[in-house]
Amino acid sequence: MTILENLYVCFRISPYSANRARALKKMQKCYLWDWALVPAGGPRFENLVASHLLKYCHFQEDQDGYKIELCYIRDTQGRELDFVILKNGKPLFAVECKSGEKNLSPYISYFQERLSLPAVYQVHPGQRDFGNEKKGGRVLPFPNFCIEAGLV
Repeated sequence: MTILENLYVCFRISPYSANRARALKKMQKCYLWDWALVPAGGPRFENLVASHLLKYCHFQEDQDGYKIELCYIRDTQGRELDFVILKNGKPLFAVECKSGEKNLSPYISYFQERLSLPAVYQVHPGQRDFGNEKKGGRVLPFPNFCIEAGLV
């Protein structure tokens, strides 16, 4: 841990990999606990989502005793999903953040097929809600996602 992590300024998440030793060598992503300090809109929204998901993981660990982890998914070709929640080492659901109400990211179906992700969500700060989280992914507003995933 760095001094900034000890002071609760930031937190890091690691990449998800079936080979945990290999994943530790990859670059970690860093997020601020106070996401409002992030100047740009898109990265600020991603930081907001990261903070909520980490709090969800901590809550599940404390209340139910599950081993819950927050990771991200990236392959060697640069395809990435922003977050994946692992319960006892197995994917529970994945989340991709977008600043607009766009169509589904092509990486959602790519990773859903290869990693057998049970559910994938693409969250945004807008209003549109479409798709199916179990078949190809679902696009929905972040508040709706929080309710459906049990973050609130």
